Amino acid sequence: MGTAIMVGAGIGGVTAAVALQRCGWEVTVLERADALGEVGAGISVWPGAAAVLAEFGVKGVEQAAALSGPMGLRKPSGRWLVGAADLGVELPVMIHRAQLHELITDQFGPAVTVRTGYPVETVTQDETGVLVNGELRADLVVAADGLRSAIRAALYPQYAGPQYSGYTAYRGVSEAQVESGGETWGPAQRFGVARLVDGRTYWYATANQPAGQSGDLAEVIRRYGDWHDPIPTVLAATETALHNDIYDLPLPLVPFAAGRIALLGDAAHAMTPNMGRGACTAIEDAGALARHLSSAPDPVTALTRYDAERRPAATKLVKRSRQIGRVGQLDNPLAIGARDVLVWAGSSVARGAAALRRKG
Repeated sequence: MGTAIMVGAGIGGVTAAVALQRCGWEVTVLERADALGEVGAGISVWPGAAAVLAEFGVKGVEQAAALSGPMGLRKPSGRWLVGAADLGVELPVMIHRAQLHELITDQFGPAVTVRTGYPVETVTQDETGVLVNGELRADLVVAADGLRSAIRAALYPQYAGPQYSGYTAYRGVSEAQVESGGETWGPAQRFGVARLVDGRTYWYATANQPAGQSGDLAEVIRRYGDWHDPIPTVLAATETALHNDIYDLPLPLVPFAAGRIALLGDAAHAMTPNMGRGACTAIEDAGALARHLSSAPDPVTALTRYDAERRPAATKLVKRSRQIGRVGQLDNPLAIGARDVLVWAGSSVARGAAALRRKG
């Protein structure tokens, strides 16, 4: 149907490459790094994103065996605020980011060409196509180049760009196998535990602090090592921790389409990780992009429709995730007490509603 250049080979970029390939496009993936792959720890795949991946033939994203122990929200002492079962929510599949990336790129066929070690410096367009670095031409370009997208900055130079959330994050994978999970909320700090599909345990933690400070596993143990089980066990079986300050993009988000150039994933809507929806939203972007390119008469029309669908949905998630983070990172004792009461009361209402549904 046409030719596309994918700038960036993270989860969103490679999913979009597979999606366009399946609807007849020839795709060139440009990656700044010297090799394809993902760094990181665990990633949540919610049902909507899992359905998109299944549609594109990605296999291996399977629901892990149910934990035999409880899940939900606790205090550092171990006292439960709310159980996941009380809320009746559907849980995501948890998988290592590198494993998910490999499962997606396994679907690359002859229509996908990959060029690594290739930074994108210029992108220009006219009525007939887009030119990258003055040498590569295609019918359209998809900018999946992340939080600090150079293409977004070039298209919208007045946009403020990433903003610091006020808290940092630690992540790791533990060899410990746990039977309970969920999040623990303390003053200005949180810790989460989830089992991956391969049986290992993914953990993450947040802490209020200025941007740019260093952090390692020893700092994580200092902060959270005396919290309730299984947190000390999980940390004891961890070899290293990743540390990243948390940023998102300010609202209103810029348009996801400018002529023949589309923004996708973090380049379009980087959000805090409080809902575990960032990569899933990028996967859903890819599904919508392919659908509109298949049905629209030309790429410009398709990208306009893609923006109309995806920007409102992403805006809601950016806003809601930011709000959850502010509530989760409270440090004032009175505010924390009020928050905990509201969480408990909300769970009581949810339990009552679930009971009524069961009786009905």
